[in-house]
Amino acid sequence: MNTEQFRSAGYQAIDRICEYHDTLRDRPVSSQVEPGYLRKLLPSSAPIEGEDFQLIADDYQKYIIPGLTHWQHPSFYAYFPTSSTFEGILAELYASSTSNPGFNWAASPACTELEAVVMDWTAQLLGLDKAFYNISEVGGGVIQTSASDSVLVSTVAARSRYIREHPDVAMEKLVIYTTTQTHSLGKKSGLVLGLTVRALDVTAQDNFALRGDTLKVALEEDIKAGLHPFILIGTVGTTSSGAVDRLDEIADVAKHYPSLWLHVDAAWAGVAFACPEYREAYQLPAINEYVDSFCTNFHKWGLIHFDGSCLWVRHRQHLIDALDITPEFLRAKNGNAATAIDYRNWHVGLGRRFRSLKFWFGLRARGVKGIQKYITDCIKLNNKFSQSIYESELFSVVTKPSLAITVFRLAPKSLPHLRTPELNTLNRAFYARLAARNDIAITQTDLNGVFCIRMVIGSEKTLESDVEHALELMKDEAMISLKNWEVIGNGRGRKTSVILSQTH
Repeated sequence: MNTEQFRSAGYQAIDRICEYHDTLRDRPVSSQVEPGYLRKLLPSSAPIEGEDFQLIADDYQKYIIPGLTHWQHPSFYAYFPTSSTFEGILAELYASSTSNPGFNWAASPACTELEAVVMDWTAQLLGLDKAFYNISEVGGGVIQTSASDSVLVSTVAARSRYIREHPDVAMEKLVIYTTTQTHSLGKKSGLVLGLTVRALDVTAQDNFALRGDTLKVALEEDIKAGLHPFILIGTVGTTSSGAVDRLDEIADVAKHYPSLWLHVDAAWAGVAFACPEYREAYQLPAINEYVDSFCTNFHKWGLIHFDGSCLWVRHRQHLIDALDITPEFLRAKNGNAATAIDYRNWHVGLGRRFRSLKFWFGLRARGVKGIQKYITDCIKLNNKFSQSIYESELFSVVTKPSLAITVFRLAPKSLPHLRTPELNTLNRAFYARLAARNDIAITQTDLNGVFCIRMVIGSEKTLESDVEHALELMKDEAMISLKNWEVIGNGRGRKTSVILSQTH
């Protein structure tokens, strides 16, 4: 492909991307293909001779788009928000045009320097303490691929620091602390590193937040047993329910255990710190004063394309001490003189993508006020949805709504006799009906044995009318689930008939 062919294909690609976004509302949210669909449609091997690019571009439309789940769809309420903006698309285009591996400053100075700048911009946007700024030359920020990578490198750094301070401790005695509601990234870090993970219990009474007393008891038990807890992975905005660990209480306990590293995973909720009104309730003061590392994913709720996980550390040297391997062929004047950051020493991989460009484009195009408006719009829509659930005769809120997430279940008020096992069975049937639809995407979770439904609002295209439509769909499917419940006899027929007649 020469430059003129590229120009023509590029114009067509932009047109098709625009058409895709303009028609998102008219598309099914979830892909309806079956596993293995694509292998049946494509040749069994790559072509011997190169093909005309128009055929390739058309096959993308024909074969790939039908297999996509549309995360930016206004009726996508599953998992977590994930951003897609035209500014980000253009940034990715520019970044891919240079294909720099960015493993050190000399590889392409702009890649390193822009990342150092935008990580300070985002730290300032979120209200992080200046100790986390790159300009401090003590702490600093780095863009990782995901929160899982951010946790992994933080755990590696914490382990390295602990072993330096306690050289006689055997690896099998080290313990990672998570909670029973921590994202699976905590358990995966333990799996990758071959370390024990202990999940501390959280309760519905505490809105599934880890409390200081729980941590204190665990530390005393494990230390008495000869174990060495070296890192706690706390959470601001758990995946299941949006719970916020009581970092203020945790820090009050942890100060008596100075070798315990505090990491905070705020993968989707942390971007809400861009709005000052949420900072205190979501524990930013404790983060600024006490934690060793903090992560949030701008590719979730920050209008930045995947991947863009932001990790800040209070002391960068702990990362470097744990991860710096510099063979002769990677040595460069600026790195040797410590006049520039070598980001390869801040994460597991060597090469890295030019991710900072999409941050730069996005932050400049939207500005602080644009990001704040997007976040508050999502929260307002969720407040309206959660209020409808509170007022409903069919549904009940399982735990306090958090920012843009509401966790609820089908629990008719006229059927108070139903116990948790019965409600779980009913809600699994209800969720199965929702999951089978292609005009809404929503996910389930389990909160200490309670099966429930997660509603997460995050698409920039979602309107109040979309949320109202989703609620009506849920009511319709709930009624069918209740009718089926009555037919099979699990709903104690007479009382179920009452709720059906009252609702209609």
